Amino acid sequence: MITVQVNGTCRLLPAALPLVACLRQLGYDPRLVALELNGDILHRQHWSATCLQDGDVIEVVTIVGGGSATAAVV
Repeated sequence: MITVQVNGTCRLLPAALPLVACLRQLGYDPRLVALELNGDILHRQHWSATCLQDGDVIEVVTIVGGGSATAAVV
């Protein structure tokens, strides 16, 4: 097991899992997030080949839809 910090919280994860699998284990849908690994934005095409290391820091931003289809006119 490794310890990583995810959005400011320490979490235990299995070692040697690809990042995309770690995201799923943490409850994120990889299609709906952007992330930063150790202070650098990590592009989606690298997630399958990147394994987290003990002490890594991840910031996960979830994409949220919403708003109105029509704009208010004042």
